[in-house]
Amino acid sequence: MFFSKSAQQIRRILLVEDEPLLAFDAEHALQQAGYEVVATVDRFRDATTVILGQGGIDLVITDIRLRGVRSGVELARHARELGIAVLFATATCPEEAAGQGIALGCLAKPFQPQDLVRAIAVCERLVGGLPPGRLPPGLRLFPRD
Repeated sequence: MFFSKSAQQIRRILLVEDEPLLAFDAEHALQQAGYEVVATVDRFRDATTVILGQGGIDLVITDIRLRGVRSGVELARHARELGIAVLFATATCPEEAAGQGIALGCLAKPFQPQDLVRAIAVCERLVGGLPPGRLPPGLRLFPRD
């Protein structure tokens, strides 16, 4: 009998982060783990342009505070309306977003690159309808609809 991995649900990721060093580290970790980082941006406007222009984005990882006037919570709402999974990566997880079903969860900053990769693996399981398994440090899951 052969055992195979289930089809990967998350391949293409949009990273929305306004701190350049954190964005660079996260992008590098994701690429090393085999994910395609479609773009790394720091504004709601730029993120929506990428989402609408690129298509096929499987996961948006966003901070709450972004450059410009619109927030990561607003971006999460927009992405979810388009059927794109969202993971917050921020210092303070937004309580108002926890019960709204706009994100899978929140990874608290600061985090290690391997914890980001492990958090995406948890998101992968959730998107695939599986239980989350073991959570990396700092990952809080939100209730699902």
